[in-house]
Amino acid sequence: MQLSAVTIILRLIIATGISGVIGWDREHKNRPAGIRTHILVCLGACIVALIQKEIGFNALRVAAQYPQYKGVIRADEARLIAQVVSGIGFLGAGTIIVEHHSIKGLTTAASLWVVACMGLAVGMGNYVIAIASFIVVFGVIAFLKRIVRVSAIKSIEIQYKNKVETKKFIYDYFQSKNIAISNVVFRANKIDGEYLYTNVYEVKLPRTLKYVTVIEDLSNHDDVTKVRTIAAG
Repeated sequence: MQLSAVTIILRLIIATGISGVIGWDREHKNRPAGIRTHILVCLGACIVALIQKEIGFNALRVAAQYPQYKGVIRADEARLIAQVVSGIGFLGAGTIIVEHHSIKGLTTAASLWVVACMGLAVGMGNYVIAIASFIVVFGVIAFLKRIVRVSAIKSIEIQYKNKVETKKFIYDYFQSKNIAISNVVFRANKIDGEYLYTNVYEVKLPRTLKYVTVIEDLSNHDDVTKVRTIAAG
């Protein structure tokens, strides 16, 4: 008993197809890992699973041919697969970027890991698991963000002069836009005899308001020298 050439080619084609669709979504959204990376990861996992299958079949053939070695010959189907599941983490880590106190690339790293798992499913011949997983994973990556909208809490850092007037302007603006403030950190620096104030507001915006709009509105004030968003700690 062994895998036929047609079966091997079919499994490799399926692995290429399902991973290519997910890779297309990542590349379309300008993420670190695109079509080729996802396809290669899935194909690699599929090939490992195919090899593992062949090792198992070879063990059965040898055991059938030499019954005296039945208790000696063993083939653990999970051995190579386990190495893929743990090893793919190193590749995924390469897509994670820390920038300005925020982390990017986690979704792409997760997609690489799950694509490898789907490749293993295809290589082992578990087509139902592979196809069902592909449908669910692609739905999560491509459509979940459109269906479930989370208003995340972020921090806005504002540097300004003229403490009393500008602080009043900031609070009045937040109140007019229904922006909830959960925490504030104040800091003051004296530069060339003039105080420069820095406030970090941990805020939650209404669903209809974007951070870009808030930054543009606040930066239009003459006494505001700098506005930026940072990840809430």
